[in-house]
Amino acid sequence: MEAEDEVSLREQHFHSQVRESTICFLLFAVLYIVSYFIITRYKRKSDEQEDEDAIVNRISLFLSTFTLAVSAGAVLLLPFSIISNEILLSFPQNYYIQWLNGSLIHGLWNLASLFSNLCLFVLMPFAFFFLESEGFAGLKKGIRARILETVVMLILLALLIFGIVWVASALIDNDAASMESLYDLWEFYLPYLYSCISLMGCLLLLLCTPVGLSRMFTVMGQLLVKPTILEDLDEQIYIITLEEEALQRRLNGLSSSVEYNTMELEQELDNVKAMKSKLERRKKASAWERNLVYPAVMVLLLIETSISVLLVACNILCLLVDETAMPKGSRGPGIGNASLSTFGFVGAALEIILIFYLMVSSVVGFYSLRFFGSFTPRKDDTTMTKIIGNCVSILVLSSALPVMSRTLGITRFDLLGDFGRFNWLGNFYIVLSYNLLFAIVTTLCLVRKFTSAVREELFKALGLHKLQLSNNARDSETSKPSANGHQKSL
Repeated sequence: MEAEDEVSLREQHFHSQVRESTICFLLFAVLYIVSYFIITRYKRKSDEQEDEDAIVNRISLFLSTFTLAVSAGAVLLLPFSIISNEILLSFPQNYYIQWLNGSLIHGLWNLASLFSNLCLFVLMPFAFFFLESEGFAGLKKGIRARILETVVMLILLALLIFGIVWVASALIDNDAASMESLYDLWEFYLPYLYSCISLMGCLLLLLCTPVGLSRMFTVMGQLLVKPTILEDLDEQIYIITLEEEALQRRLNGLSSSVEYNTMELEQELDNVKAMKSKLERRKKASAWERNLVYPAVMVLLLIETSISVLLVACNILCLLVDETAMPKGSRGPGIGNASLSTFGFVGAALEIILIFYLMVSSVVGFYSLRFFGSFTPRKDDTTMTKIIGNCVSILVLSSALPVMSRTLGITRFDLLGDFGRFNWLGNFYIVLSYNLLFAIVTTLCLVRKFTSAVREELFKALGLHKLQLSNNARDSETSKPSANGHQKSL
């Protein structure tokens, strides 16, 4: 009997492993397909040749797609775990959700951590060096020569990073045990290095997310139709049509030898046509879309941002009075045993919405920064090198998203796998400073956003706008005379 029970347990364990592997494979396959369509939408079409470079581009494309799929999985990791916990709590004995268990959740977290390390330290550097390689001098040109050069560059890069981390560890923690532990590549070195990368990713999120939260109002304002209050759209369309016709006549009258003026006028004509299409879209929009959707979306963004700041403020108070609020060291009940939200399923849904909102805001803020503005992908006009840079940036942001959400107190779901083993998560001063900086910087960005119009009027009233104290470049562009002599005052 004992032998039969042991065989039965082994069969159950085997079937459980096969089921979990199949689920993970299907989830990743869906993410990979979606990521492939996203990348091919932005990839430059001129890169598609039928030669050696085409093979290199294709391999780099597959590696970039894999990385973007891992990034999407890291973003969905925490929301999927939160909703799974609430489902298991609500339907503990349901036969149709037996596949959703703690083992599957822990496996997804471990796979996300493993693939994030693989993409960040192996696949993306390989794709970049493979794309830029030409083969060593004296060797026969071809794929093998480029692979050899790429492998050599990866080895040199690994030695350089290993030396940097060794020196940093010696400066920060001058201990013989910590120095010897660096010899253990898998158990200490890679987790320690990934902990440093995670800290840098959280710092990047700390820089991008507040900017993105304030920028989201502008982005949604550009996507939606604003209400027409004291505006005559017909008159504006008439004026812009006259300006378009004047530019078109002037462009047709120029000779082809004046290349600079022709390019300048074509750019001006494209801007006028874009403005005309926006005005026509506003005119065709229904009254419900103009007067209801836009205010509702703006109010919703304001509520989500306010809730995020309030949750961070409450987390700061909890950190000061309760040690269990620390993201590291808090080991709550297992998955499906207790709700981690005060308001149950509604609170879990709110946490998921806030997590996605923070991720979208961080991406918007990332591309809004001047330093990363050149990384912005363009449809059908993005090189593979820029795609690799974008995939690495998104991977760093998405891998740090669960850590930031737990550190800020957006959710109480414990970090599983290697995500909860970062050394800096146990430092009270780092966690408290992170929460304070996020609350302060977000508040300042929002205040600056909503008081920009008042500041512009004050500068104009005091005559300080001539000194260009306001760094709004669009205002200076809109006051510039156009090519036909009329001033752009729309």
